[in-house]
Amino acid sequence: MGIIQRQGLINSLISYTGLLLGAISLLFIQPHFLTKEEIGLTRVLFSFSSLMATFMPLGMNVITLKFFPHFRNYEKGHHGFFGLMLILPIIGFVVFGSLLFILKSFFIAKYIDQSKLFTDYFYYVFPLSFFLSFINVFIAYTYSIYRTSFPALINDVLVRVVSIVLFTVYFIKWISITQFIILFVGIYGIQFITLVVYIYWRDNPKLSIDRVFLRSQNVPEMLTYGFSMSIAAVSSLGLKYIDAVMLGMYKPIQNGLNALDIIGIYSIAAFIATIVEAPFNALEKIILPQIANSIAKNDMKNVEDIYYKSAKYLFLIGGVLFLLVNLNLSSLFLLMPDKDYSLGKNIVFIISLGTLINMATGSNDAIIYTSSKYKFTTYLLVGLFIVAVINYLIFIPYFGMVGAALATTLSAFLFNLSKYLLIWKFFKIQPFTWNTLKVAGVILFTFFACSLIPEVFHPIANIIIRSTAVLTCFIGLVFTLNIVPELFEQVKAKLK
Repeated sequence: MGIIQRQGLINSLISYTGLLLGAISLLFIQPHFLTKEEIGLTRVLFSFSSLMATFMPLGMNVITLKFFPHFRNYEKGHHGFFGLMLILPIIGFVVFGSLLFILKSFFIAKYIDQSKLFTDYFYYVFPLSFFLSFINVFIAYTYSIYRTSFPALINDVLVRVVSIVLFTVYFIKWISITQFIILFVGIYGIQFITLVVYIYWRDNPKLSIDRVFLRSQNVPEMLTYGFSMSIAAVSSLGLKYIDAVMLGMYKPIQNGLNALDIIGIYSIAAFIATIVEAPFNALEKIILPQIANSIAKNDMKNVEDIYYKSAKYLFLIGGVLFLLVNLNLSSLFLLMPDKDYSLGKNIVFIISLGTLINMATGSNDAIIYTSSKYKFTTYLLVGLFIVAVINYLIFIPYFGMVGAALATTLSAFLFNLSKYLLIWKFFKIQPFTWNTLKVAGVILFTFFACSLIPEVFHPIANIIIRSTAVLTCFIGLVFTLNIVPELFEQVKAKLK
């Protein structure tokens, strides 16, 4: 097995282990060990810091991924690229950290009415954003030296395990809330230090920059590329965190809850919804190099075939996960300690519907990213970020967290529609056929049929019964309508 296949297998195992740990933490540990407000505090603190951390590296993470191969020379310490790599994030932290400090009164005024607990710990944004910005750069460096599994293990598994330990320690009252927040930030400080130690252990980095070699490189091109791509990165990553950041500013519609309570409920509901798109990220890593290779050979017939198959299979997988999640919501929320979490039912449905639409459009990202039209991604992401902020400003004051979910889903729909139209315009291909309508029909029929199943005596029993009914109905209809004949032929062959 080659290094790429081996690391791909290991990374997949790590990713799914991390997903399982995240589900255990957010669905079972945190609701029992933390209050809704405390969950909201950790969420908005992390989201606000993550937004700042997308600006601070000034594009150094993408510069590293693209230009490190030009510096690669183990014996010479890669000509001091590691030292060069630290300069932009330090400058970014000083600039944006100073700007945040100057504007702190403005942000505190925005949050103090509905998210006072966050304003009490606002200054912890500075160290957390510092750690997160450098973690992003260090991970890019480890990828560039072909060490992808360890940073994934740290980020997806170790951080979650240590977080669960921290939640447990806080729950049994061994530490105060201030100590809890200090240790929460400290987890990412440990990740920061661990990555530095790992880089020095596995590589030969040098802090002293080889100025003679640097002058032979096109530094203006590196900076221009980094700044332009960082705009896309800011927009893309900003979309993951802007909902929680903006929810914390507005008075909730629900009586008796503050904004941090709402963010706590929203974050759990949003995580449940993202289970639907979990297979998308795994499949995208496999599809991306295949599409890149086909585009390089100008084999658009193969690109079209991959585009069509990815849309069909992702819509099928996403459809069954959408049904399993949404038809078991009532039972799932009954397992949680606070009935207020059930307010997130509509959030799960709306956001999971958006993720299902994203999966139904197939590998459109891979086609645009690996083609000569990749610059359009930056324009689309910037436009999407602006549209998303406007949507949040419109919907959240009127509909609360449901408005945030609507804004997220509407923005995602417009983004996918734009990518679909771009691919249709430039490449004259699209992924939809009559099978797409068949899959949509199967999802609708299964949803309405299985929603008629009555509740039984226990939530877990309900989940087992409904899940069995969903899988039986869904698979039976897919087989009857002959939507994936090639898959069933393979199954028959294996059985024989």
